[in-house]
Amino acid sequence: MADPLPAHPTPDRIALRGVCAHAHHGVYAFERERGQMFRVDAVLELDTVAAAAGDDLEKTVNYAELAQKLYAVLTGEPVNLLETLAQRLADVCLGDPLVDAVEITVHKPQAELGVPFDDVTVAIRRERA
Repeated sequence: MADPLPAHPTPDRIALRGVCAHAHHGVYAFERERGQMFRVDAVLELDTVAAAAGDDLEKTVNYAELAQKLYAVLTGEPVNLLETLAQRLADVCLGDPLVDAVEITVHKPQAELGVPFDDVTVAIRRERA
């Protein structure tokens, strides 16, 4: 008899996209003073089988609570680099023991580049150690 296939060979994902806030991140003084809009996308990898089987919110990530936590980081202490901000956001997501990995994308569509553009993003992926 053949070995059974894994229950789910690819991770389940919960995506929270477009969390927006006016914040004061940036290297330049004018960015810190005026602030600008930032947007965050978070894609969490986790096992949702138990949550689905029991229809139980306690066995998955409450994305309303996650949105509040991401917003608090976004509007919190300013940092110079989007890379630093992305890491802080990833740390929040991985603070939930159900989350195995996360991809964070930070958007800075109002960055001052001196040329026309649509968006600047930094995307990172982090896994639980």
